[in-house]
Amino acid sequence: MIRKLRVKFVAVCMVLVTAVLAVVFSSLYVSYRRSIEDVSGQVLSRVIRQPAQYPGAGTLILPEFGIGSGDHLVQLPYFTVEIWGSHAYVTGGTYTGLEDTETLESILTDCLAQAGSAGVLEHYQLRYLRQENGLYQKLAFVDMSMETSMLRRMMGPYAGIAAISLLLLLGISILLSFWVTRPVERAWEQQRRFLSDASHELKTPLTVILSNAELLEGVALEERPARWRDNLRSEALRMKTLVEEMLTLARSDNMPRHAAFGQVSLSDIAAACALAFEPVAFEAGKPLEYQLAEGVLLSGDGDRLHRLIAILLDNAIKYGAEGGTVSLTLEKTERQARLTVSNTGTPIPPEQLKRLFERFYRADPSRGEQHGFGLGLAIARSIAQEHRGSLRAESDERSTRFTVSLPLAKRRSTPRLPDKS
Repeated sequence: MIRKLRVKFVAVCMVLVTAVLAVVFSSLYVSYRRSIEDVSGQVLSRVIRQPAQYPGAGTLILPEFGIGSGDHLVQLPYFTVEIWGSHAYVTGGTYTGLEDTETLESILTDCLAQAGSAGVLEHYQLRYLRQENGLYQKLAFVDMSMETSMLRRMMGPYAGIAAISLLLLLGISILLSFWVTRPVERAWEQQRRFLSDASHELKTPLTVILSNAELLEGVALEERPARWRDNLRSEALRMKTLVEEMLTLARSDNMPRHAAFGQVSLSDIAAACALAFEPVAFEAGKPLEYQLAEGVLLSGDGDRLHRLIAILLDNAIKYGAEGGTVSLTLEKTERQARLTVSNTGTPIPPEQLKRLFERFYRADPSRGEQHGFGLGLAIARSIAQEHRGSLRAESDERSTRFTVSLPLAKRRSTPRLPDKS
């Protein structure tokens, strides 16, 4: 899939670039061609007005009609003919040996057969201009092969530049395709891993439920051990929790919640969470210490922020060192609220620290540990992102810290009352 996406990206880029280059070079070609045709038309207009120079009347002085100027002047071969009745005379030009030839007769026949006063003889590569003078007709011819040569010489370098540009852009497009599709590839891989991990997590409780159900089938109601029913209930609740957490993440990915935000006090929310987890931490032998700034107001969803702090506290209590402390601090800066949850214990290796917020990832490689599903931190990060904030993790010999940074609510300006005096 990713490979096809890259091929499509490169193909679209090359089609667009080729279309742009084709338009540019077509415009240049048309412009140069019209310029050269204008020069040919000027040559025809001038030579057809030149006085005739018949054989035996002296030497004809030929003007330099051409394209360019100075040393770079390119002369355009031409000749003029006057037709008196059934006789034709070559009256000037740069061609020699045309008088009374079959070639001249064929050229004149084709020219006179055409209706317009100006045109092109493709077979002979000639452009002509015809003028009626009462008793006779005068025709001027200019060689078109020079136009073709000039166009080739002018457009040749541009064609080379276009070919080199296309090759360079092809290479750049291929490199860009890897950069552009990297997020898609990462998302695709995360989706595959998510489905695999979710299937694994659901498999365990389903296996327990089915096994206990089979054991209960052949046993009388009064003889059924209570532990079998308890197993069914606990595993069903475990599976329900997993499904709810997966739905929470799915909603976070697909449903914007900013419209439901209101002004809430993060100080009050953090205090409520601290009071709720204080006995839990005490029973776990990891006392909870907290220091909370007052009057920290945010624009957000109070329930979601409560869950964010609860996830971090629950995580710190579960994975903190035995006999260590768990701390919760809330600080207020000029523009942000900074909430930090830390616990003492063995530092998390950097390679694991980078993956803590991945769905279903747990630093404990044992798939059988029952502390959770590895979705809590992923949910916490999604809540922080919903509130236009961030959640980062740090770990060293002193402690493991999770820091949430959230923007403060904008201050509402109080209208100034008019002076009564």
